[in-house]
Amino acid sequence: MAQMFPGLEAEFAAAARMLVDAPSVAVVTHIKPDADAVGSACALMAGLRQLGVRANAYIGQRAPHPDNLAAVPFVDEINYTCEAPTEDLLVTVDCASADRTGAFCSAIEADRSRVLVVDHHASNPMFGVRNLVVSAESTTAIVRELFHHMNVDLDARIAYCLYAGLVTDTGNFRWGTPRMHHLAAELMDFGLNTRQIAMDLMDALTPADMRHVGAVLASLEAYEVRGNTVSVFTIDSAAIDLMSQTAVECIIDYARSVQGSDVGVVLKQQGAQYWNVSLRSVSVDVARVAGRLGGGGHRPAAGYSAHGSRDQVIASLVDALP
Repeated sequence: MAQMFPGLEAEFAAAARMLVDAPSVAVVTHIKPDADAVGSACALMAGLRQLGVRANAYIGQRAPHPDNLAAVPFVDEINYTCEAPTEDLLVTVDCASADRTGAFCSAIEADRSRVLVVDHHASNPMFGVRNLVVSAESTTAIVRELFHHMNVDLDARIAYCLYAGLVTDTGNFRWGTPRMHHLAAELMDFGLNTRQIAMDLMDALTPADMRHVGAVLASLEAYEVRGNTVSVFTIDSAAIDLMSQTAVECIIDYARSVQGSDVGVVLKQQGAQYWNVSLRSVSVDVARVAGRLGGGGHRPAAGYSAHGSRDQVIASLVDALP
């Protein structure tokens, strides 16, 4: 496959050299992992091992991955721990900032000299000694390009990992560039059951999930903010405890698709006075909005954490909108 990121050959080659020259590598992805996080971590770990590099994958939390990620190859080899990895090189994948590494954040910030950042979030503050931060549909797309420079051979399991991140971060190929289709075609040549992968990752909802999703959708509220219509869904902590992560994360797709809405918002209550907020928009740069509130992400998709009552969180968001 032709190189996907022309003009960045030197940056990819330098990152590849760091990886293949390291005696041991810790591949770290973000807490509360999604398919791009797990897919990029597992693929890179497997690729490094293919080259004879001692590599392990880590997530800085004790809770394991959600059930919808159970079929991703190598996922059961991820170490969930609050003890920082001790490998010679630490590479973060799909981590938009150091705090997204969870329990490893302080160790990473204390010694950037052994940290390589591989990411596709425009808001990334470049917290490593080398930072391969590229505008891409998914972090797995960047990992695929790295493999070209590392001379890693794809196989069916690595292809599955890469595809998992690509299909989910593009919303089942609803947004992105022609590059994503070229990459998907390459990966599908390894015999992937793409229908089943999509079902496992994004569409596996129980009857109970469907009832809870319906209740959340009924909570829709719309606000007019300086010429923009903002659609807000709220998932309180009691509902989150009853819903699968797949069900919780599917709500943002509904927020994005409300007819006439300029900004879609999902408020996810994580505890008393603590919320995770997801933002989606076609017309508004929500990465900039999230950045004003301590978060980040991409222009069309971003998020942040907030403290306060629900009304206070909404008021702060309204103030941050253009």
